[in-house]
Amino acid sequence: MKIDAYTHFLPRAYADRLLNLDETPASKNIRKRISNIPAIVDLDVRLRQLEEFGDDYRQVISLPAPPLEDVAEPAVTRELARIANDGQAELVEQRSERFAGFVAALPLNDPDASVEETERAVRDLGALGIQIYTNVSGRPWDGADLEPVLAKAAELDATVWVHPNRNSRWADYPGEDRSRYEIWWTFGWPYETSVFMARVVFSGLLERHPSLKFLTHHGGAMVPHFAGRVGNGWDQLGARTPAEERELVETPIRERPLEYFKRFYADTCMMDAPHSIQCCLEFFGVDHVLFASDSPFDPEKGPGYIRSTIANLEALPLGNGDREALYAGNARRLFGLAA
Repeated sequence: MKIDAYTHFLPRAYADRLLNLDETPASKNIRKRISNIPAIVDLDVRLRQLEEFGDDYRQVISLPAPPLEDVAEPAVTRELARIANDGQAELVEQRSERFAGFVAALPLNDPDASVEETERAVRDLGALGIQIYTNVSGRPWDGADLEPVLAKAAELDATVWVHPNRNSRWADYPGEDRSRYEIWWTFGWPYETSVFMARVVFSGLLERHPSLKFLTHHGGAMVPHFAGRVGNGWDQLGARTPAEERELVETPIRERPLEYFKRFYADTCMMDAPHSIQCCLEFFGVDHVLFASDSPFDPEKGPGYIRSTIANLEALPLGNGDREALYAGNARRLFGLAA
């Protein structure tokens, strides 16, 4: 069995509602993504693509970027979240032979409504967890107003899928207005995820909610590859900080920062880079890494990254038990799946 833990799909009712919104930069972006990648919204195309991988392949589906809060005001995002989650739940129920579960979307520009939708989606619709983005309209997740969303996920034992969020308006240099050459995506997204993880760690969120389970997209981002800086570097936190900036490094955590970073889970969405997957495994350990492809965002627009990720995992020097854990065992345990 292979459970692909991070793939993206737009239920038809949600896609239709999204396309009828007033145009914003984010909604304009998603319109282009939909038109260029049929398998992100066309179920028949999607199912035909998955035939290549046999009867033992299943996907966990979530909405693609952009976040709901980037396309509309709270009154509309609340509606969008319900449409998306109802549509995903229906799809999983009707096509359980291909879709192992779904991840709930939230209207995060309304934290109270997000807490309510988390409860509804998990308890009533059977969502495996919630998807959040690395910032909420530019605000960090260690803000007091957003913590109840994470607290509710912890209470429900629901996994939190973490997707990067950044666009071309995040300039490469302070003296510029826009990012060039899609640097905002290639390097900006891993940076975003790494910053999110650091703020979660140093703010003490994992101390206050020790049962929180974060699944970070794209292999835990920069963290495994800069383990020396995360470990030995942050062991010296504040040692060279001027006295007038002490409040910038104060943290309530009691263990080495490195130990908290190892509590995160990571996926194998590395775009056909097996050495990156190996680094991820060495840092997080096999039990904290899940097979995932990021389908359908590959050059073939659907099956390419599924195929290459499976090939990458097959080529790694893993025992059968470790390989089974990566492919399905960890997902079953983390998400509470019986399949």
